[in-house]
Amino acid sequence: MSDSLVVCEVDPELKETLRKFRFRKETNNAAIIMKVDKDRQMVVLEDEFQNISPEELKLELPERQPRFVVYSYKYVHDDGRVSYPLCFIFSSPVGCKPEQQMMYAGSKNRLVQTAELTKVFEIRTTDDLTETWLKEKLAFFR
Repeated sequence: MSDSLVVCEVDPELKETLRKFRFRKETNNAAIIMKVDKDRQMVVLEDEFQNISPEELKLELPERQPRFVVYSYKYVHDDGRVSYPLCFIFSSPVGCKPEQQMMYAGSKNRLVQTAELTKVFEIRTTDDLTETWLKEKLAFFR
């Protein structure tokens, strides 16, 4: 294994999925879960979910493997306004293989740029992913 940081390409099909997701018209919470295909050195779609709460989403994430998530969240502001921020969540659990962590960490920025996202968060344990945590993170973007 070399010490250079591996940056994986983003699968062209995933790019199209992300583009469609960005412009979706639905008003429910939705998520795209992505993983690194180590053999192809490419970030690929793992799963898509509609109508999924943060608590349900965390149950879909592996506890010992990193994942990337783009999450469309129905956010009700204190003044009653509703927005639908797209959040990028990097799940990088404590205890996963260092090689895996490096591949994901090295590929994160390219994926964020490809998806054109600005709300980028990281969790170190899937238990951190709750509605309260997400609202606290989003409060910085008012």
